[in-house]
Amino acid sequence: MKLNLICLLIVADPLMVAAEANPPLDAPRTGDALSLDQVVSAVLSNNPSLKAARANWEAMKERIPQARAWEDLRVGVDALAGRFVDVPPNAFTDFKYSAEQNVPLSGKNLRRGEVAVAEAAAALAEARRRELDLTARARAAYFQLANAHEQLGLNQKNVGLLRQFADISRAKYEAGTKPESDVLAAQIELSRLEEARFDIQRRISDAQSQINVLMNRPAQSPLGRPGHLPMVPLMTVLEDLQALALGRRPELIIAQRRIEAAQSRVALARREWIPDPNFRVEAARYNDASQAVSEVMAGVSFNLPWFNRKKYRAGVAEAKKNLESAEFLSEAAKTETLGLVRDQLKKVETFHHHSELFRDKIIPLARQNATATRLSYETDRTGFLNLIDAQRTLQEVEADYLDHLADYLVSLAELEAVVGAKLNTPSTAAPEEKK
Repeated sequence: MKLNLICLLIVADPLMVAAEANPPLDAPRTGDALSLDQVVSAVLSNNPSLKAARANWEAMKERIPQARAWEDLRVGVDALAGRFVDVPPNAFTDFKYSAEQNVPLSGKNLRRGEVAVAEAAAALAEARRRELDLTARARAAYFQLANAHEQLGLNQKNVGLLRQFADISRAKYEAGTKPESDVLAAQIELSRLEEARFDIQRRISDAQSQINVLMNRPAQSPLGRPGHLPMVPLMTVLEDLQALALGRRPELIIAQRRIEAAQSRVALARREWIPDPNFRVEAARYNDASQAVSEVMAGVSFNLPWFNRKKYRAGVAEAKKNLESAEFLSEAAKTETLGLVRDQLKKVETFHHHSELFRDKIIPLARQNATATRLSYETDRTGFLNLIDAQRTLQEVEADYLDHLADYLVSLAELEAVVGAKLNTPSTAAPEEKK
């Protein structure tokens, strides 16, 4: 049994690459050849939702030093506001200065820092997910735009052929060898192609709007003509893709980071039982003393969590249940990932099969049939309707091939988003490079 494989060379890419590391290409201009790399680069540089995700990650990173920090030093000054009894000199203090600091000997601040680190890593993975989704959408819109341009060229080619057929049928009608219905049939077919052309132009407009919006440009901004759709072979198996997805898919990374955060919260809840000391230093000056400071006192105090056992036991139980929930969600995400990769790969293989079948078998047969029917019509061995039918069949199978090829390339882009890894697939050729 022959195995259809997809040639996907895995490129090692970091979890997040700063936009400065990959400077954006110039914005697409009308008349220029529009490349896939140009579109993707502009999307990743200019899309506001991706910028928002990256800003959220930067904000989450700033939580780490906040969580690790000690509590603020507390200082105070007590001053005598008034006295309503007679006392001897130096029998009371008129000023008292104090400073108090909580010292986290239990390491609670370090556990809070671990939670913040895990949450920041999850935010980074969420930004990576946004990047993958936008890349897939940009690639899909580009392939749809390229397909629509190819379809428009195919339509124009068939319009030219139909006009030739109309001229031939008109000459035969004037010679009296063919009926007038052949001329009318050719005109009807030309009108159908004109109708299809407007539908294709609408598809081009839709794809252009999608690309411009993804690049954060006005929807009506002009774009150049995209390259031709390439036929990309495939060379990896399901098990390899599933293994890659288990290590690179952002949803699984997020689930793992949430487990780590939950584990740190469990450790933090257990340490809440350990009291942290508060050190206090006081300096006082007696009312009739000449010294700036008459006496200095130092003390230490502790909170006593053991008298509130129900509160802290509930905190530990809550943290454990949150950890259990995170572990179950991670397991569900792994199972879902394996299924998504399998389904997406099957989708890729199906469109790959359709594309090869149309390219290697159906289109050559349809072309042979159209050529043979045209020769038969020119020698008056078949009717004009047979010629129209043969040419229409060829046009339909060529259009179907382009649709299947575009669907195949879009499904490859979606596979990249599902797996979570950047796949090195050939770029499309410029319009003038097509043989």
